[in-house]
Amino acid sequence: MSPVAEGPTSTGRPLVWLLAGYPLWWALGLGQFAYWVFAVPMAVELMRRHRTVGLRVPPAFWLWALFLLWSLLGLAMVPLEMAGTVPGSGGYGGALLRITNYLVLTVLLLYVGNLTERELPTRAVVSALTVLGLVTIAGGYLGMFAPRFEFTAPLEYLLPGGLAADPFMQTLIHPASAQVMDIFGYDSARPKAPWEYTNVWGYMISLLLVWSAVALLTPGRFPLLARWGVAAAMALSVVPIVHSLNRALWAGLALSLLYAGYVAVRRGRVVPVALCSLVIVLALAVLAVSPLADVVRARADNPHSDDGRAATNAASVTAADLSPVLGWGTTREALGSSDSIAIGPSPDCPGCGQHVIGNAGQLWMTLIASGWVGTALFLGFFAATAWRYRSAVTIAGRGALLTVLLLFWYMFFYVALMSPLAVTMVAVALLWRDEEPLLRRRTARTGGGSR
Repeated sequence: MSPVAEGPTSTGRPLVWLLAGYPLWWALGLGQFAYWVFAVPMAVELMRRHRTVGLRVPPAFWLWALFLLWSLLGLAMVPLEMAGTVPGSGGYGGALLRITNYLVLTVLLLYVGNLTERELPTRAVVSALTVLGLVTIAGGYLGMFAPRFEFTAPLEYLLPGGLAADPFMQTLIHPASAQVMDIFGYDSARPKAPWEYTNVWGYMISLLLVWSAVALLTPGRFPLLARWGVAAAMALSVVPIVHSLNRALWAGLALSLLYAGYVAVRRGRVVPVALCSLVIVLALAVLAVSPLADVVRARADNPHSDDGRAATNAASVTAADLSPVLGWGTTREALGSSDSIAIGPSPDCPGCGQHVIGNAGQLWMTLIASGWVGTALFLGFFAATAWRYRSAVTIAGRGALLTVLLLFWYMFFYVALMSPLAVTMVAVALLWRDEEPLLRRRTARTGGGSR
């Protein structure tokens, strides 16, 4: 059977349905809870495989397993009050939700890694991620042109009224196209569909553009018309990316291009790198004289949330210093604001003060929830993965490696739970699953005959 005709067997379809069908799950109100739903058949398959052929785990999995244990032990810290925070602002709800998400991600990691190439072809995973990327680009345009678009999802009708009306739950289950925020002194629409926040949209579009590039660069596996369509969509993604006002996203895309250039030069492909660099310079010149440049300049002149982020990030470090081993089990709300301890929510300013410590990035959230030890375990697992597969030779392998590496950039700005970390886990699983051919190619390139 030709590579184009290959598809996942029934065993591998849950992952493809989860990723490519995510817009439907978003419209139904499931959002990130779709990962929970699809984790059920994945877990059933893992149990069946454990009884028959046994389960494999990725290298350095002990670090991730210890992190899960640390997260569970951290529940003992949830009832304790932390100095400088609003009393009672922690709670088991957020802690249990976070731990459940980590457990679901573990199921996803083991599921993808234990399936064979025949059961779940890498091409099928790349295709599903590419489709999800196209939908995210479309969601960006929806957020720009219909910023007030929203609707009541079916799940909202099924939940108890109090739960469905909870602001945090609304963010997770209520489909909306954009976050409308006052950054320039007037309302600005920042795209987020089909994700919960515009920052999640930014993180996801960055990762999914990597996988769209993998689809374009993989020889002979995707139809020519599909390649042109994906290439056009990637070019058009510049507009919602700029209008998202996500500066970390802009820098992350630049880092991704630098990584791609480094890999190409290392392989001796200097001419293609030079041509691509010329195209990028010309594209930037065109953007510089377009209205998009005004948006970038205005964003640079309006830091908006920088002071608040700096204050909550510093509070996360303080929290980890106060409880370095287990952390505090979950996030807390800071007393006051960066300007005064007396500033807090009021009828005239419900968003003033008492910002959540740890909500400004995965690093900061892990620090307050799991302390320095838990954070070291969390980051250690992904660092060990990146180091082990640093010489990935396939196009999909390099895309997976870049996906893992981007975690170490975005962790300062964006919370990775749930979808960005899910894509990262899929990348880890693909690297681990394809380890043997990767190592064989590495041996052949270095001329070694033993391992």
